[in-house]
Amino acid sequence: MSKKFWLTLCAGALAFHAAAALAGAAVSVPPPVANTPENIVRQTLLRLVPKAQVDEITPAPIPGFYQVIASGHLVYVSADGKYVMNGDLIDGVKGVSLTDDAWASYRKNELAKVPVSERIVFAPEHPKYTVTVFTDVTCPYCRVLHQQINALNKEGIAVQYLAWPRAGVIGDDGKPTATYTEMVSIWCAADRNDAFTAAKKGQLPKQADCKNPVKDQFDLGLKLGVTGTPSVYAEDGTLIGGYLSPADMLQAVQEHSATGG
Repeated sequence: MSKKFWLTLCAGALAFHAAAALAGAAVSVPPPVANTPENIVRQTLLRLVPKAQVDEITPAPIPGFYQVIASGHLVYVSADGKYVMNGDLIDGVKGVSLTDDAWASYRKNELAKVPVSERIVFAPEHPKYTVTVFTDVTCPYCRVLHQQINALNKEGIAVQYLAWPRAGVIGDDGKPTATYTEMVSIWCAADRNDAFTAAKKGQLPKQADCKNPVKDQFDLGLKLGVTGTPSVYAEDGTLIGGYLSPADMLQAVQEHSATGG
């Protein structure tokens, strides 16, 4: 197993939190972990990447293997912990990517947990399709995408934005990054949509702070494998691209919509 792969996996990892010690004079020793395949798989991954955040372990389509989603990556681990595979698993009969299907299902379920009230939504009166877009207000292609928001709405596409400041939440100086602070101000604005559109034009929002979902949405993006913006997801959880023109967006959402287009 190459060192480069594990460094890549670790790079997107969320912080791994060790269990806190019990308060008081004596701390009881926890019982030994059951030697189940799931625990063997988990310990194998954590031995190789100690800071990995393991989010899901399920039986893989390959007999004797488990599918593991951890820190924005999907890998396959043998039930005995001897083998780890990183790559695209293809159904040789149907010619489809089982890895892509697994990612889409997982992303759909995780995105469904984000309330619409925590998103910034631009939608036609009667939307036919919905896309979720992880965005950074400063990225050039995010701005081009938003310039076409009216055209996207005319195609019946509702666009629901989630915050993903590319520079992260905390900078190397230990302080909140400028983009994170700007996006917090937008999410805390009296009119989020107006503040968002103005920011896409390069106008800094009035500084504001409140209880907001920006960090949670950034962390969710890491969990789902977001590495850049815009990242556009169809209703079925499929990553359909970065920037897409209205015509290309319509074709993509029709292919992956619940209604079939």
